[in-house]
Amino acid sequence: MPSIPLPFLAGLIFVLTLYRSLKGVEVSGTRRYFYAFLVLYALQGIGVGLRFGYGVERLAPFLPVSASAMAPLAFLAFRGLTAKPLSRAWLHSLPPLAVAVSVAFFRDLVDLLLLAVFLAYGTALWRLTVSDGDEVMAEASLQRMRPALRAARLTAGLMLFFAVSDAALALYTDVYGPGNVPLVVGLMNIAAIAAVLVYYFAPDFSATGRPEAASKPTIEDRAVLARVEAALDERELYRNEDLSLAKLARRAGLPSRDVSAAVNRATGLNVSQFVNNRRIAEACRLLRESERTVTQIMLDAGFSTKSNFNREFRRVTGMSPAQYRAREQGGNVAKARA
Repeated sequence: MPSIPLPFLAGLIFVLTLYRSLKGVEVSGTRRYFYAFLVLYALQGIGVGLRFGYGVERLAPFLPVSASAMAPLAFLAFRGLTAKPLSRAWLHSLPPLAVAVSVAFFRDLVDLLLLAVFLAYGTALWRLTVSDGDEVMAEASLQRMRPALRAARLTAGLMLFFAVSDAALALYTDVYGPGNVPLVVGLMNIAAIAAVLVYYFAPDFSATGRPEAASKPTIEDRAVLARVEAALDERELYRNEDLSLAKLARRAGLPSRDVSAAVNRATGLNVSQFVNNRRIAEACRLLRESERTVTQIMLDAGFSTKSNFNREFRRVTGMSPAQYRAREQGGNVAKARA
């Protein structure tokens, strides 16, 4: 009975994890790059598994080229989530083209080129995730910003890991021969699976920390905040569960960077917490004045998951929605009796 190649399993786990993290993204170009990357990553896992698990050597010339295409696609997908315009994307087709030429005419350069491609794109993607604060994932919905950011860092980390490990594998093969290559490839993919599982199950403590103390806002900050608040209340924009920093900034007629900076300086909150405060205020009103279920109120206020709603409700009020409703209804009964 044939076994499932470990690289295929690693690819499948990684693809499903990234899909779950970025499923709320609506940017057309980003989705194109994102889906192309996921499909190619899954096919790469199948190809590596067939070659090293079942000895299908006919795939050997194609795997380096497909591998070199994954790094640019991953970078373009996450780069498209930023507030910065993406230009000259065609330049990112040059690395796989260079690897294809090397496979055809200069085989000794293939491993060196792959090392350079993965190191360059892994470093670029990692720097992207630590450079610009909220604006990094401005096009992702506010509820998906942190998962998207963590997914970008996971992808960058795996790029750097495979760059180093593939280079070490090539060196090992040159010195000791290909005898233990399947075993080494299996160990590399076990490490990749472990990293993805840690990412998936580890709590995101960065999203639940206490708000920072607000600095003294400038007149410009107050003006930006007023425009942002007006944009949130216009047509009840805050109720949109797919609301992103970029959408909010466009509605307010301001750059994403200005919105993020002004909200942080004036309130000590990030944009997601600031918007969720408005949503929680609406949820509190509905809990006091209506008989709707907590789930209905959660959706009406703009939240899509109970875990996020309950966490944010506790952050703002210090209690659960049920406790808040019980307290308010008890107070109303006491007032009525008085």
